[in-house]
Amino acid sequence: MSTTSETGPEHTPAGPGGAASDAAAREREQDRELGEAGSQLSTAPKEDLPNLPALGVVGWARWFWRQLTSMRVALLLLLLLSLAAIPGSLIPQTGVDETRVADFREQHEFLAPLYDKLGMFNVYGSVWFSAIYILLFISLIGCIAPRTWQFVGQLRGRPPGAPKRLTRLPAYTTWRTEADPEQVREAALALLRKRRFRAHLAGDAVAAEKGYLREAGNLAFHLALIVMLIAFAWGQLFKSEGNKLIVEGNGFANTLTQYDDFKSGNLFDVADLEPFSFDVKSFTGTYERSGPNKGTPRTYETELVYTEGAYGEERTTTVKVNEPLVIGDAKVYLVSHGYAPVVTVRDGDGKVVFKDAVPLLPLDSNVTSSGVVKVLDGYRNAQGEKEQLGFNAFFVPTFGGSESGTMLSQFPGLDYPVLALSAYHGDLKADSGIPQSVYQMDKTKMKEFKDSDGELFKKMLTPGETMTLPGGAGTVTFEKEVREWAGFQMVQEPGGGWALGGSIVAIAGLAGSLFIQRRRVWVRAVEGPDGVTVVEMAGLGRSESATVPEELGDLAGILYDRAPGAPDTPEPEPSAASPAPSEPSEPSGSPGSPDSPDPQAVPAEGAEKP
Repeated sequence: MSTTSETGPEHTPAGPGGAASDAAAREREQDRELGEAGSQLSTAPKEDLPNLPALGVVGWARWFWRQLTSMRVALLLLLLLSLAAIPGSLIPQTGVDETRVADFREQHEFLAPLYDKLGMFNVYGSVWFSAIYILLFISLIGCIAPRTWQFVGQLRGRPPGAPKRLTRLPAYTTWRTEADPEQVREAALALLRKRRFRAHLAGDAVAAEKGYLREAGNLAFHLALIVMLIAFAWGQLFKSEGNKLIVEGNGFANTLTQYDDFKSGNLFDVADLEPFSFDVKSFTGTYERSGPNKGTPRTYETELVYTEGAYGEERTTTVKVNEPLVIGDAKVYLVSHGYAPVVTVRDGDGKVVFKDAVPLLPLDSNVTSSGVVKVLDGYRNAQGEKEQLGFNAFFVPTFGGSESGTMLSQFPGLDYPVLALSAYHGDLKADSGIPQSVYQMDKTKMKEFKDSDGELFKKMLTPGETMTLPGGAGTVTFEKEVREWAGFQMVQEPGGGWALGGSIVAIAGLAGSLFIQRRRVWVRAVEGPDGVTVVEMAGLGRSESATVPEELGDLAGILYDRAPGAPDTPEPEPSAASPAPSEPSEPSGSPGSPDSPDPQAVPAEGAEKP
């Protein structure tokens, strides 16, 4: 045997070496065919061998872009973004609680300047956090765009034809039938289409594919991440958030000056505030009266009368915890509750100089509360001089009695209200131009009222009782009315709906990519040398799974019923004169013979018929 190369004749003796070379060549060809049959089961880009980029700006830019838009880098950036958000949860943030930030600065003289340089007090607005955020956004777009285009091309195309040797596929079965090859192929085509496979005739075989929703779910998941990133950025840039404490009977209009505190995004405009107003008609709170959960709130709800726009119609609604009032893009949440005892202050001549409900801040779960009463205008002392009054107030809705020894509430309901006041006079420094808290009193220019023992004048009052100030300075009355106040948070975040929709799509897409398997099935029907049709069925999935063999076995069982197996040709029985063979010979085409299609072929589960 001789072969001729391009450089001239070369004689190579036939032998085991030549046969091995031919077998290796056939193996490589079969592997190539199998690779083509299993190609494009995913839109993931192929990993090329690592090579250095070409010299120059364009080469380096191309290399950097390929690295940035790889799925590996996208996952790494997503991990970095999660890690970068941790300091925002552990370190006080200026946009959330400036008071805690100020306390942190006082307590940590070394860390505070370092955190300022690193942007730790404003993590989500820092340069490094924004850089990770933007790079992740670009990386996801760079990953998804080519994969989406490739997936659309696969949807427009057809499943690839069957490889030459179906026996090399992981799921395989075969049988012989007396039906015509055309009838078998038509029956297989109808069966696969009924099972929602995309199927078509390709030569002497039917090629079918199913599970496209797996890749669609994968792409939907990543697209949803982009939508969530955009919604998060949009919401942070255009959001607004403010708080307002409102006593029963008072109201609120959604203007900047009405808020107790207010913060917004960098691109927020005051004109973007939703126009609405509301009045607090009543607050209702109920609590557990007995048992281990005594004092636990059962219901917190507020009745509001609100209007949309400047001339909107009045409407009545009830706002509960986690059930906000929604007006346009704004939501009104009920976030806190407390008491506001009504206090009346008169001067030495009996003239009322102050009468109002004074909201006090809760200190514990039983609504033990504290605050101040400030009389800024209209008061004159016994000598007729203008002065200001201040009272430290301590309130308990349910007093434990003098035998309890403490001024702590025993229950959050108004069972036994007591108001304790300590009195001061002088200058509250309200006209200094420095903002003051309505719940604290600056005592630097205030003097204590003294009792007969020379101590700070103070008294505990029950509803209806009056405290007379020393030296004819006036009186303070704790009226029998104790109002309740509610704390509201007005939030306007335009990207919230998009973020919610993106998260739902992301969960659905992730579920599809995890639980749907993309697979292919081929059915070949050809006429054998003896005129009997040989049917071969094989399946291939993207990953190792028992689903493909089981599904192939089910399909083969149904197709077998439509094209049943041909009866086996009986072998002639050996006569008595025939000598017994020394060794049992294997029939041609058996799994162990050299002429076997493939010694590794394994029938699919359920494909064999008895």
